[in-house]
Amino acid sequence: MRIGDPFRILITPAAAAAAARYHPLHQAKPLLILSHALHPTRTRTRILITRTDTNNMSTISAEDDAKYGFTREEMYKEKLTGTVNPYGRHVFLCFKGPEMWVARVEASDTDTLPKLLASALKTRKDDMTVKSLMTVCGGGEGTDGDVLIFPEMIKYEGLKESDVDSFVDDVLVNGKPWASGVQEGLTGSYVFVCSHGSRDKRCGVCGPALIEKFNAEIDSRGLKDQIFVKPCSHIGGHKYAGNLIVYSPDSEGKIMGHWYGYVTPDDVPAILDQHIAKGEIIERLWRGQLGQSAEVEKVDEKKLPNGKEESKSKKLEDGNTQVTKENVTGGCCQGASGFSCCKDRSSDVTGENKQIETKGQGRLSSWLGSFEQRDVLTAAAVVGAVATIAVAYSIYRRSG
Repeated sequence: MRIGDPFRILITPAAAAAAARYHPLHQAKPLLILSHALHPTRTRTRILITRTDTNNMSTISAEDDAKYGFTREEMYKEKLTGTVNPYGRHVFLCFKGPEMWVARVEASDTDTLPKLLASALKTRKDDMTVKSLMTVCGGGEGTDGDVLIFPEMIKYEGLKESDVDSFVDDVLVNGKPWASGVQEGLTGSYVFVCSHGSRDKRCGVCGPALIEKFNAEIDSRGLKDQIFVKPCSHIGGHKYAGNLIVYSPDSEGKIMGHWYGYVTPDDVPAILDQHIAKGEIIERLWRGQLGQSAEVEKVDEKKLPNGKEESKSKKLEDGNTQVTKENVTGGCCQGASGFSCCKDRSSDVTGENKQIETKGQGRLSSWLGSFEQRDVLTAAAVVGAVATIAVAYSIYRRSG
């Protein structure tokens, strides 16, 4: 009996289309459809799953690229810095793949594990000392239900629906190892790329292309056991696609999470060689980072072009305010607890202004008084002169 090619399988056309979009080997081993044969009585498609070195697996049509991809009109139109809300911990639930996620995967009624975990985090958020985000990332056979937690760099395998409450209570609320699971440590760097196409097509177009490029660059550098790339669900800011988060050690060895937007495949080498290898931020693509708001504000604003101008502007405004106060209040010594040992120079100025105003009003009144007195005397003289002329004229008429 002839043994068929172990890589050749017979599937329906619909399944072939799905397989072409996604397969467990999708990222590292693209699918290459070799032939399409229809049986007279059974509709089947013959495909070959094989490895290929092509760098163009996630081909984007020119039309899609113009509308949703890296050449769309909205690219680079908005400021990125400050578009990440403060948070202190990120929980990733490994669950299926982007092609299986509904638009609101954390609220799906068909796949209840993400919904239960998201609901538990929301219910217990006031009990947690650290603000926690939850995102779904790519899973697959043997990894669905795994939970990755950053910046703690820990992993728990096989979370089940019945275990969600105890997991959240033990690990996320009380900060202790999960009683029903084994805690594992994570090593290396993790890149999560938003590929949630059912939520927004921009992420569905840009995400897979970025993942493909990352995998190719990682392979060429021999870093497959040090840098791990996963698709993830919505992380906010669809308009900034490609969006990704990098969890890796900084120059001091501390695990940080940096968010990037407007990332294109051409930016991938810089993220690997500059950010991950050297711990240097890619300034023009940087959205924000893991940490509370006070910590975020401390991130080297000198390195951020769009933050530098604001800083200068703020300093200028502060300087103008200070000059204005000095012009009004003059110099002053500052005592403890903000108490000033100097007189309030502003009250003196007010007093002086009032005094000047009073003096001015007095002078005006005096001038008006003298003006009125002169008018009265002048009028009396005129009246007297007119009367004298009238009498003289009357006497002249009579004598005549």
